[in-house]
Amino acid sequence: MSTVTRTDWQNRPAPETAADWIARAAEVAAVLATDAAARDRAGNTPYAEVQLLKDAGLVTLLGPAEHGGGGQDWPTAYRVVREVAKADGSIGQLLGYHYLWFWAARLVGTREQWEHVEAEASRNRWFFGGAVNPRDQDVVVTEDGDDLVYTGRKSFSTGSKVSDVTVLEGVLDGTDQHIFAIVPSDSEGLTFHDDWDNIGQRLTESGGVTLDGVRTPWSSAAGYVDKLFQPRVYNTLNVPTIQLVFVNFYLGIAGGALETAATYTREKSRSWLHGGFERAVDEPYVIDTYGDLTAKLWAAEALADAVAAEGQKLHDDPDAVTEKTRGDFEVRVAAVKARATDVALEIAGRIFEVTGARSTATSEGLDRFWRNVRTHTLHDPVAYKRREVGRWVLEGELPEPTWYS
Repeated sequence: MSTVTRTDWQNRPAPETAADWIARAAEVAAVLATDAAARDRAGNTPYAEVQLLKDAGLVTLLGPAEHGGGGQDWPTAYRVVREVAKADGSIGQLLGYHYLWFWAARLVGTREQWEHVEAEASRNRWFFGGAVNPRDQDVVVTEDGDDLVYTGRKSFSTGSKVSDVTVLEGVLDGTDQHIFAIVPSDSEGLTFHDDWDNIGQRLTESGGVTLDGVRTPWSSAAGYVDKLFQPRVYNTLNVPTIQLVFVNFYLGIAGGALETAATYTREKSRSWLHGGFERAVDEPYVIDTYGDLTAKLWAAEALADAVAAEGQKLHDDPDAVTEKTRGDFEVRVAAVKARATDVALEIAGRIFEVTGARSTATSEGLDRFWRNVRTHTLHDPVAYKRREVGRWVLEGELPEPTWYS
């Protein structure tokens, strides 16, 4: 893979504004785009790609500036994910999940805990993974003196082998208490499996993980004080926050598909021999299709940006989040998740109508956009997102906080 060396980044001033960070993400995407199709086919563990994210400083975007972080907000993080995903959907997903797990300490932890985690993660440029999958049986957490011991298995652990630290989640044995903790990814008893073999998002390292007596101090249990959890409504923002991550790498993949297809149409597509036009770019149906798909993408992006701005108001004052403000926000997230899913799938599929038969060559790699968005949009049924919106419209019903709503 083509890489930008650490020296290249260090010789330039660090980004300061949101626009600067989005521009830096676009530079990273330009590097990833040079061999994205080849890397997708190879399916190798993306060590170099994650190092690129570190070298460019993107992994510390949400971290405090006084500790080397970017000091940016969630709307900027979403835009950065979208930019990276234009070139490589897998790396966009990895970065988006990293942001979620980086923020997990702030989501459920005490102030002392999240300040410590964010400072250390920013100074050391940690890359986060997570072994949290609610569709599997719960990981069992037992007490052993001042330690917690995690035992179980999860089917998916995005980030796995490329992560420095991993977020664990389990249920304390004999209770209904869920406990989150962050452990080094090379912890004894933590085994990542090379069993991610799906048609898309091939470089996300999303295979299974076994937890065989993984130990961590009780003091690392996020949000616990004297072994008692300190709940806030803000703790339930994990789902709308990660669903907006999904929205933005879906839209990034769709944008990358359109840009790549348009380049192909301009440079390689042949006009139809019975159409009466010398160039493919002059054919009315080609022009109409690109105009239609672009309008749909722009509309979905505008909604995504608006919803992200609404969510930032909740992040700015966590203690003021109520069940109603949280529920209203989740409805908005559900709406944009539904639209982004439909738009991304349509764009990734229809680009072949305006690129032509030769664009299906394996060497072109245009199929990766559809494979990537199709794979991840099955994460949770989009029909249930539309249901959340419909129930809110008809009955004023707020979505009940669950692992998926």
